[in-house]
Amino acid sequence: MTGSVPADFEERRDPDSGMQNSKSARPLTTGFARLARVHVLSAAADTCTTIALAGSLFFNLDPAAARPKVALYLLLTIAPFTVIGPLIGPLIDRLHGGRRAMVLVASIGRALLVVLMIRHLNSLLLFPEAFGILVLGKTYHVAKSAIVPGLVRDKADLVEANSKLVLLSGVGSALAVGPALLLSLAGSQWVLGFAIVILILLISAATRLPKSSVAAEPIEVSERNDLRSSRIILAASAMAVLRGMTGFTLFLVAFWLRGEGAATGWFGAMVAASAAGSLIGALAAPILRRFVQEEYLLGAVLTAASIVAFIAAFPSDRTAVLFYSLMIGFAAGLGKLSFDAIVQRDAPTANQGRSFAQFETRFQLTWVIGGLIPVITSNEILPMRAGLIILALVSGGAAFLYLGGLWALSRGRRTPSQLLVERLGSDKRYKQAKNRIKSNVVTKSKKLFHS
Repeated sequence: MTGSVPADFEERRDPDSGMQNSKSARPLTTGFARLARVHVLSAAADTCTTIALAGSLFFNLDPAAARPKVALYLLLTIAPFTVIGPLIGPLIDRLHGGRRAMVLVASIGRALLVVLMIRHLNSLLLFPEAFGILVLGKTYHVAKSAIVPGLVRDKADLVEANSKLVLLSGVGSALAVGPALLLSLAGSQWVLGFAIVILILLISAATRLPKSSVAAEPIEVSERNDLRSSRIILAASAMAVLRGMTGFTLFLVAFWLRGEGAATGWFGAMVAASAAGSLIGALAAPILRRFVQEEYLLGAVLTAASIVAFIAAFPSDRTAVLFYSLMIGFAAGLGKLSFDAIVQRDAPTANQGRSFAQFETRFQLTWVIGGLIPVITSNEILPMRAGLIILALVSGGAAFLYLGGLWALSRGRRTPSQLLVERLGSDKRYKQAKNRIKSNVVTKSKKLFHS
């Protein structure tokens, strides 16, 4: 009938809207399934790029020559992230279809940069191209995290959705490792060529993502306060430590293997172990979430990483380091999953892009700081055993501060980190006052002496 509206009209969804028509809808027709395909391809491309850069930066140069170049690369990665928060975040939230557009732009940009990297593997131009790849990769992750809340029926599904994406990321990385390692035997340029093929498929898949724009108005004061809640700040601090540990581990292992004269395959094995750990974390997350809240999952993986680092420190051989790589992958995967769920649950839905851009910028800074430590020190100054002990102490300390902070907040008390800051502040004020008194005494003594 002309002008009539079906009774079930309000329950229907456009397949391109990213929402399921019903609980019985076929998964392959949903927006989340489309995002899943994009995410698998993105993870595979990242893995290929990482292995290609490892072959160029670490294993084709002696350690003394590699360290300054890698340090330069790490320092260059910091600056672009100052743009992500204030610029990219609002664009993702405000533009019509901004989140899909950012995924597309990032994917096309990565493909173009990989083409250039093939031509500049033995040139200093490799470094700005490599950090461009990193920036665009992080831009993709910001947009992806902002897309997820619009693809689930309610917030109760966030943990499951995020766990599936982490699982798929591990699958994509694991599938790419084997072919990438085989191609690396012929040269890094062949690995990058394989990455280009994957990125072309990624661009095609990204065009099918649903459009969305959810924030027409500027962020409100109350929404800013939501981002600064004590639980989010605590979780962000714990996640920052965990991200710093991953950067530290990556470069510690890379230079340690290079110093031992290990083949590129060993580094690939470490990457594969980390990917496998992320996969295990994603599989375990939905089960663990039935019994433990996201906050305590984050604290638990920090504690577990500390224990495993201590265990691995004393043999500190390749098998032990391989086991720790598995653990750090598990911790990073499950930790990021938990943190994303906390932000998606508690932060303003209309400003998810800005939220994740803001936190990703901070996490990148800690990743760089963590990576710079083993880069600027030699294997003699920072052997693998010492590095693992440092990781154990840092992870254990972070777990104590985070879990202690949650306990204190639940009882309306000051957190251990707040007490520590206050104590340091009081000690600083005491030292300043002591120095002023000492200075005054010296001045008066000089005056009396001269008189």
